Amino acid sequence: MRIALTGSSGKLGTVVLRELRAAGHDVVGLDVVGTRGPGFLRVDLTDYGAVVDALSGVHGESGGFDAVVHLAAIPAPGIQSDIATFRNNILTTFDVLWAAVRLGIRNIVYASSETVLGLPFDTDPPYIPVDEEYPARPESVYSLVKHLEEQLAIELVRWHPDLSITALRYSNVMDPEDYAAFPSFDADARARKWNLWGYIDARDGAQAVQKALDAAAPGFDRFIIAAADTVMTRPNGELVAEVFPGVELKGDLGVNDTLLSIDKARRVLGFEPRHSWRDHV
Repeated sequence: MRIALTGSSGKLGTVVLRELRAAGHDVVGLDVVGTRGPGFLRVDLTDYGAVVDALSGVHGESGGFDAVVHLAAIPAPGIQSDIATFRNNILTTFDVLWAAVRLGIRNIVYASSETVLGLPFDTDPPYIPVDEEYPARPESVYSLVKHLEEQLAIELVRWHPDLSITALRYSNVMDPEDYAAFPSFDADARARKWNLWGYIDARDGAQAVQKALDAAAPGFDRFIIAAADTVMTRPNGELVAEVFPGVELKGDLGVNDTLLSIDKARRVLGFEPRHSWRDHV
């Protein structure tokens, strides 16, 4: 496919760019920062005209695109002010999705977030492992935007029945060099309770994008994307009993199995994490 990738210079975006190209796709990176060169275009994604221009393929890139992968965003709460985060992220996503729809691009995959599940879980989750079945519970402006983006996608596919939009609710993205710190997490069960001790290796994050592009069907769907294990060596039963003693347990938690359920991603997308921090430490 010919793919436009926003946020191609980010932590996840650089890996997605590399892996999609390795899989044989023609990928053009779009970002507000980056080095000029073939396959990259510097674009302010809050400028709708510039987004339309870029996705039309008029900047020396022949033809349009078969798909859009939208990863560009202020990537977490607390990096910029709430109003800056809201304005940038909602406007960027609207511009990209709206331009893609107007230009006839019908395969869109974008980064939602685990935060819509209720992070940092100062209020207990309804059950553990968490999944996609309960309503969004945004607890920050960043998360609120992610929820609104999902609602935007729901309406767009209603208006355009041939449109496919897939939201990937990514867990905390990690590279191999991040894993040296993981053994220290065992000392305090609450240090990483904010996302149920979850993470995702960026390489598996890229795999999820590829799987979503391949599995695209008309309509909207959302998937939690996390590693198959937790960041802890302490067993899940011990962690949950200490930190979330009153929360309903849904089935066997396993010893170190992810508590951000990826069952739906496995079943529908064929997603299967290949990388674990345990292979590096």
